[in-house]
Order: sequence, then C-alpha cells, then structure tokens
Amino acid sequence: MLKNYFKTALKVLQRHKLFTFISLFGISFTLLILIVVTSFIEHTFGPVAPEKKLDRTLSVTMGCLKTESGGTWNGPIFSPWFFEKYVKTLKTPKIISMASFHRPTVVYKDKKKLALDVKYVDAEFWEILDFEFLEGGPFYKHDEEDITPVMVINRHTREKYFDGEMALDQTIDLYGREFRVVGVVENVSLLRIMPYSDVWLPITHSKQDFGLPSLVGGFPGWYAMLLASSKADLSTIRQEFDQQMKMIEFPEGRFNKVITSASTYGEAMTRNIFESTEGGVAPLMSIAIILMTLFLLLPTVNLVNINISRILERSSEIGVRKAFGASSLTLVGQFVVENVIITLIGGFISLLLAVVVLHLINSSGMIAHLHLIINLKVFLVSMGIALFFGLLSGVYPAYKMSRLHPVEALRGGQK
Repeated sequence: MLKNYFKTALKVLQRHKLFTFISLFGISFTLLILIVVTSFIEHTFGPVAPEKKLDRTLSVTMGCLKTESGGTWNGPIFSPWFFEKYVKTLKTPKIISMASFHRPTVVYKDKKKLALDVKYVDAEFWEILDFEFLEGGPFYKHDEEDITPVMVINRHTREKYFDGEMALDQTIDLYGREFRVVGVVENVSLLRIMPYSDVWLPITHSKQDFGLPSLVGGFPGWYAMLLASSKADLSTIRQEFDQQMKMIEFPEGRFNKVITSASTYGEAMTRNIFESTEGGVAPLMSIAIILMTLFLLLPTVNLVNINISRILERSSEIGVRKAFGASSLTLVGQFVVENVIITLIGGFISLLLAVVVLHLINSSGMIAHLHLIINLKVFLVSMGIALFFGLLSGVYPAYKMSRLHPVEALRGGQK
C-alpha cells in the first residue's frame, strides 16, 4: 500500500506543478534561513576552538560608570589598573587573564603594506584558550615580565608576510621594534571577539600605564576572562566578584558608581536582548530578533495555508474516491505521504543551497577568517518541524474532508 501511496503522490505533485513549486520554495527557503542563521549563532557563541571551555568561563567586558553630575560612561571602558586591582586579585577562579581588544595596525614587507589586527595579552591567556598551534608555542610569564619582544601570529599573517614559509624565529618590524615569532596559530574568526587577532603581543608591550590609578582605560579597551575549576564554582566566583565591586575606589573623583558583572556568553546575550541599559543596544536587538522570528514564520504559515487550500480544491477528487470505496484512512494516508515527500525534497534542496551559500559567505572576505559549517543537528530538527507543520496542515483538513458524504465532498464540502 505504501508503494501505491508513493506512486500516486508523485503523480499528484507532477500534475499540480504550481503548488509543488510554491511548497518546495517555502520549505527549502525556510530551512535554508534556519541553517545559515544557526550556523552564525553556533560559530559566534558555541563552544568551539579556541573557546572550548565556555561552560566554565566568565568574562568582564562591558560596564557603566556613573558620574556625580548624572552622566554615564558605557562600553568596554575599564582600565588595566581596574583589572589588576579588582579582578586579578580574586581568589576563587582557577585562572584569570587580562587582555586588550584588537586594534588595527600596518606593517610593511618588501614595500608592500599589510593591515593586521594586534592584541595585547598576558601569559594566562594561552592557558584559558585552546589555540591550535601550527608552529612553536605561546609566550610565557617571564617573556611578559622581561618585556621580551616576542609575538604569536596566525596562519593568515604567515601566508601574507612570510609567503607561507616557516615563520618560527623570524621577525616582524612592529611599532619600530623587531618582534620574534615564537608561535603560529590557526586563524580565529572575527566573530570570536575574545580570542580574535592576527598578532598577539605580551601585555607589557602596551603603552598603557598599569600603575596609574584610573577606572577608565584607553583605546581599544580591555577585558578579563575568569576560568573556574568546574561549572559549580561559577556562582561562587560571581559572588566574590560582586562583593569586590562594592569595595571600588573612585580615584578620578568624578565617578560615584560602577555597574558591571562577571558573565557567561549566554548571560551577556540575554541581558543585551531583554534588559534595557542606559545607552545600550537592547531595543535594537529585540526588534531584530522579532523581525527574524516573523521572517522565519511567514514561509511556515504560507505552507500551512497552501496545504489547506490544496485539500479543499481537491474535494471533488476526494468525493470520487470515496464513491469508489476509498476509506478515510486511505485518503488521509495519501495526503500524509504527499506532505512527507515534498518536505524531504525541500529539505534536500535546502541542504544543497546551504552548502553553496555558506561557501559564498566564507569566501567573501566580509568577516575575517570566517568558517561557517552546517549544523546537522539543527538541520534534522528543522526538518522535523517542517514535517510536523506539513502534516498538521494536511492531515486535519484531509480527515475532515474524508469524513464527508461523497455527494457533499463533490460539492466542495458544502451541505
């Protein structure tokens, strides 16, 4: 019987070409958008190299300083002095690292200009993050303390500056000084804002005055990462951090309150979306998410309407088949098989399109070192959702029509 269902379904889909095209377009387009969006989300926030320990890592990045006159300073505003005095002195984290956000610079090789992003990091940075080293290794605490002119570069810098040749122990002239390459790591996407850079230098090479008592740091901003021994320790670390924030001094004299927190990636995103912050982007993000949800729901709703309309239009066919003895179960089964077939075909098309679209995005160069991949788990779940809505929109109307008397069905379901 299933074989007959399958043959009949293919004939019906070939006969109703417009419906088939619209249904396939709706299913494949919806699944394509889901695959691409979830690929971006996983690539940006998922536990992938070098950030494999996200489940037990907290970060201190953004903050708000309130002035006595009622003004506010928002963003990645905190200084190295703030992190050294109030964050790196915490007792409960296993490892604490401080680093700068990346900043652009330019180097020259054989009169050719190469734009690079540079980041200042401490030795603990390499202990928290799991970089894939292609050559050498990280610099260490003694390099940081001795202000040794060493650097770690990524594969992109090796290819551009050293023409893909071995870079270990070679030098790059940066800021008027020769830095020796001690390690080469695999590229990290710009979307992974914590580890991303082209070049990593010891933090002591920064021009920031770590001893200057000031809560506000300079460009490009600083952040801290706190690694817990286990997930169970995260709440303890946050409690200690919150207590430490109550002990803050205000050396500049113009500030009287600090608002910040030690957060996981998920918590930081939730706060940005659902909580309004002074001068923040929460409203814009909320609107973007609502529009994205509606954008994804529209093809699904369209598919439901098409299925219902198609079944109502085929009421005469249902009446004829009932007149020749077809049971309600047989008629419903036929529509179920048709929906399953068209959903599977649409899913296959969306998978092929996703491969092409992700390749075009990766190779476009719009985002540095981007490498999006298909999340098969999300694809399968999306297929399941599409099947569910397809069956839901097809089975119930088909069942209602199949329960009608043949004469009523021939009249389009009207008594």
